[in-house]
Amino acid sequence: MDKANKLFKRRQTRVRTSIRQKAVGRPRLSVFRSSMHIYAQIIDDVNGATVAAASTLDKELKGKLKTGANLDAAKEVGKLIASRATAKGIKDVVFDRGGYMYHGRIKALADAAREGGLAF
Repeated sequence: MDKANKLFKRRQTRVRTSIRQKAVGRPRLSVFRSSMHIYAQIIDDVNGATVAAASTLDKELKGKLKTGANLDAAKEVGKLIASRATAKGIKDVVFDRGGYMYHGRIKALADAAREGGLAF
């Protein structure tokens, strides 16, 4: 298990390094996926502050989702983070998938955020 964690951290560092080089002042849409829920937040790395956040634990989503660990939940979180970001005036972000593969719930969240008005 220790080796898997090391490999994950290595991938995460590699992704974040390339994102920081390409960001050019844009905030980053960071995604965290657990076995039960999915979380997304838009982070302004220049100021070191979280601008907007959404997860399957939000009151708006918790009642209408059966579980927080499927594609439908990820799509709803993507729509919610996009609406919260556009309300704050953010249109362009950089997508930070962390150490996760761009597949499944991560891809569903990204596609829903794009449909919601975010550009990355």
